[in-house]
Amino acid sequence: MNTTAALAGADAEDVPPPAGPSDPVERLSAPRPAGPPDRRTASDEHRARGHHEPLAHLAPLAHLDHPDHHERPDHHERPDPLDHPDPYAAAQAAGVDNLLRCWVRENGFAAPGDDGVLRVPLPASGTHLRVPVRHWSATGWHRFGAPALTDAPESAPPVDAVTLAALLAREAGARAGAPGAGAEAADLVGRVADSVRRTAVFLRDRRARPDDGPDLFLAAEQALLLGHPLHPTPKSREGLSEAETGRYSPEARGSFPLHWFAVAPAALATDSAWTERGRPVPAARLTARLAGHGLPLPAGHAALPVHPWQARELRLRPGVAALFDAGLLRDLGPYGPAWHPTSSVRTVHRTGAPAMLKLSLGLRITNSRRENLRKELHRGVEAHRLLRTGLGRRWRAAHPGFDIVRDPAWLAVDDPDGGPVPGLDVLLRHNPFAASDDVSCVAGLVAPRPLPGSASVGAPPGTGSRLARLVTRLARRTGRPPGAVSVEWFLRYLEAVVRPLLWLDAEAGIALEAHQQNTLLLLDRDGWPAGGRYRDNQGYYFRASRHAELDALLPGIGAHSDTFVADAVADERFAYYLGINNVFGLIGAFGAQRLADERLLLAAFRGFLTAVATGPDRLRTSLPSRLLDSPVLRCKANLLTRLHGLDELVGPVDTQSVYVTLANPLHG
Repeated sequence: MNTTAALAGADAEDVPPPAGPSDPVERLSAPRPAGPPDRRTASDEHRARGHHEPLAHLAPLAHLDHPDHHERPDHHERPDPLDHPDPYAAAQAAGVDNLLRCWVRENGFAAPGDDGVLRVPLPASGTHLRVPVRHWSATGWHRFGAPALTDAPESAPPVDAVTLAALLAREAGARAGAPGAGAEAADLVGRVADSVRRTAVFLRDRRARPDDGPDLFLAAEQALLLGHPLHPTPKSREGLSEAETGRYSPEARGSFPLHWFAVAPAALATDSAWTERGRPVPAARLTARLAGHGLPLPAGHAALPVHPWQARELRLRPGVAALFDAGLLRDLGPYGPAWHPTSSVRTVHRTGAPAMLKLSLGLRITNSRRENLRKELHRGVEAHRLLRTGLGRRWRAAHPGFDIVRDPAWLAVDDPDGGPVPGLDVLLRHNPFAASDDVSCVAGLVAPRPLPGSASVGAPPGTGSRLARLVTRLARRTGRPPGAVSVEWFLRYLEAVVRPLLWLDAEAGIALEAHQQNTLLLLDRDGWPAGGRYRDNQGYYFRASRHAELDALLPGIGAHSDTFVADAVADERFAYYLGINNVFGLIGAFGAQRLADERLLLAAFRGFLTAVATGPDRLRTSLPSRLLDSPVLRCKANLLTRLHGLDELVGPVDTQSVYVTLANPLHG
């Protein structure tokens, strides 16, 4: 049976509506009549689509290119360390950048002086660092040269990422009541070394094969070779061998067949809101279809897909071994076609399959072991059911180009006493994208990576992002400066992605954890933002003040999902994930990649927020005024979170991470 055909009957409320004239997915593939280059402005385009009109007052910005006042004139002319012929040296440079960005943000450093050198005091070591600044970013996306200790001899090599991690951990540990000493400091240093080593391998292999595959969604998921630019250990994966790294990593374009367990009815835990032609479809039926014919599934048992690494590790857990001994679990082994890891590593994708699978994976990736929690499975199905109450139709009526990639079904295993067995939970996520749909997570769009067709004789491919290529191509096609194109592109992004997210908070009291990796951007044939999707069953914040309204839509909401939080927590997290990580991060990428002056984009964002807060189509969400009026913002501190040894998936939502205060670049 063809799996895609088998599930193609899912109801319109169960999956995003089929592509049509008003759906950006259709615009991605639809042929465009030949004609002269499209030189419409952002305002013209939005009027044509019937969208809101907050852009007119920003028109004076659109003609400006960017004199970047934060760079020394010669710094951008020096070779980029990310282009170093030795991939290990390039990976070291990326690791140094990440650590310094974190330290600068989490300790409130001011911009360097006219000499373009950042001085980092290291009193616990009796010295300080001198760091040349390639680019100083108002939003934290700085670029640095090689740091040096002031008292080191001239012949000494620059400070590498591992040494820098040890120095910074010592500084953190020397402060009264602060972490950073002992085991956590050693853990940080080890993870930095692991992250740099893996990054070097990813760069080496990608330089040899820079061309993307035909599936555009998957290509974007495989683009994050350097990882989160403000995380100290973005590519650390404790427990993966070198061979496993090649198979299980999206950066290595890995693929593998799934491992399958058979679950006896007495041990099966499941829920499904997936429907086809008006009829509910159990999750076990869906997984059996995804496995395909030939899986030796015992009668009455459910087919449970498991990550191969996890399948091996689970055998060592006494509770799981007892289930095998009791005959409640049976090991069917690897089976079926290859699946590809996406940017999260644990969620897997297969081109043409109607579902992606969010698998449990006990690896420590960045700060957390990535095993699904039962409350998160409930949360994904609950959000899907909530949107089917009519809220989703209202949202699409207001913003037809945006939706949530739904998580409507799951399977898991309970022990004989009815308690969850950790490590076996799997979520079924819709896959609404065809291979030809130009859709990318924002993190993949802005990620520097070796570019196809950019190598010169005897040198590796140049490093750049797909965003930079899009802007350059649009500037060439329209005859406009890259800075002007960047401003218009950014304005369209705010309308296509940010306004719909603000609408959901305003109308339903639901703030989404819409960081760059959770935000999918749909691009039209020319490369302009055309729509968006949010993905993630973990990242919902239901405001406590809106409990009665949401419970009226879906009685009992939150009882099992633990999704309601105090409004103050929702405010803080929404401001960080959407404001700082997503939008400020996009602005920072434009600046760090020398596409636009960050000041212009911050002014554009300020104008957009003002229109949302006070214009004729104002929304009753608190985020615009918070971002506009607060001189400081609360920001997740990934380095301190690592030094505290916190797992961000464990514990109460308001204490899973360390937050610090930083100056608001929109204020003043």
